[in-house]
Amino acid sequence: MATTMEIVRGISQVMANSHDGALDDKGEPIKVGLKREEGHPILDSRVMDGFKVSFHGNQLCIHYHSELKLKDVHANGFESDLEQMIADIAKFLKKEYKKVTGDALSLKANGEVEAIVQETSRVRTWVQAKQYFDIGGVDAEDINSPSEDNMEEKFKTFLDQGGWDAKVKNDASKE
Repeated sequence: MATTMEIVRGISQVMANSHDGALDDKGEPIKVGLKREEGHPILDSRVMDGFKVSFHGNQLCIHYHSELKLKDVHANGFESDLEQMIADIAKFLKKEYKKVTGDALSLKANGEVEAIVQETSRVRTWVQAKQYFDIGGVDAEDINSPSEDNMEEKFKTFLDQGGWDAKVKNDASKE
């Protein structure tokens, strides 16, 4: 079983390999399932969308953002499209994590997708959505344990003497 740090490093490596324009070991573009991957990259207008992840204790938060037209926001199934997009991203993370580390990544959805839609103009908007996932194999107590005081003795002495605020004896400058 992998440690918490190994899991975080594995996910970080997956994220480093998933930027726009990334290629796999065969030279083919990596497909995450985002809208920007559809169509021809030069001839078609590109859709601006992407994702990132953040860690919150024993949870992983997938953040998705996209630029779209206002009529798409009012269309039926907009919320389900966002949920499906985040589910596709989670599926991609699991698949790539398996490739990178050789271990399986367990992500269990915790709560619903939260989304904010803001308008840029009367035609264009952007959406920011996120969803939290419990990471399997990461203990909450492991993360919430108190840190140890491991400050070097020389630095501790420096701080006890006033640190950077202490005036040097041969300093003739006025304060």
